[in-house]
Amino acid sequence: MDGRDRYALFDAERHRADVRRFALSARMPEALARGEFVVEYQPLVRLCDQRMVGVEALVRWQLPSGRRLGPDEFVPLAEQTGLIVPLGRAVLTEACRAAAGWAAADPDYPLLLSVNLAARQVREPDIVTEIARILAETGWHPELLQLELTESDLMGTSGESLGALRALAAMGVRIAIDDFGTGYSNLAYLRHLPVHTLKLAGTFVTGAQLRDGLLAAPPGEAADEADNRVVAAVIQLAGVLGLSVTAESVETDAQLERLRQLGCDTGQGWYFARAVPSDEVPALLHCPPWLSGAPAAGR
Repeated sequence: MDGRDRYALFDAERHRADVRRFALSARMPEALARGEFVVEYQPLVRLCDQRMVGVEALVRWQLPSGRRLGPDEFVPLAEQTGLIVPLGRAVLTEACRAAAGWAAADPDYPLLLSVNLAARQVREPDIVTEIARILAETGWHPELLQLELTESDLMGTSGESLGALRALAAMGVRIAIDDFGTGYSNLAYLRHLPVHTLKLAGTFVTGAQLRDGLLAAPPGEAADEADNRVVAAVIQLAGVLGLSVTAESVETDAQLERLRQLGCDTGQGWYFARAVPSDEVPALLHCPPWLSGAPAAGR
């Protein structure tokens, strides 16, 4: 097949990984039907006063064996197989229902609900109607819903997909660019996108930089200062465009203070809390461990 005078080596580790991915892909439809995918919520915190103003919904796969898979292990498979569409619909429905429950129990503290949206979902012809239906059925408010797309997904949207995002924005839904700074931003294009928030990639927050294709820690103060200037430039750009900025992967007091001094609007990360089940969100809202001095998970 590849011609004569050739040889191939069998990679046992790669073969096992391929078999595992195939097995996970085959189990996904049944897992979705059985309710194995669970949604947890990580706080979005306003940095000027450290008040919790929202949550991001994060999906996990709870296997019957007890093992829990993170989204990086199954979301790419779901996108390849097309299951990301029903999975995304289920996550959005559950998250909106949970948020409506929090608001009903405590109407004085409405929270912004941020949910990831895959490019495959945006390309669905009925995406706007579907999201409007979910909002109507759950009673959640469009102006308190934020949909996150990665930078590469958003920059690659077609005319139809861009029209869908504009229709969602016209409904009051907020649009955020996730992991901003890791792709190839076209600033001229960014001016015309229906975007409300830039979510700054965690590598800028933690001080890590990409060098020669590898993620490495910066060597010292000069690199730290360079990172500060990048973050400051993004925040300034966002201000010019009328956008807010959320910093991801906030893990230390020093990072929090640096972001606050640079004028970043909100942050999320293990400094504040890991993602928690829906019934634990009210406790984070009223007794935030990052203000009480109690050790937050992951800190």
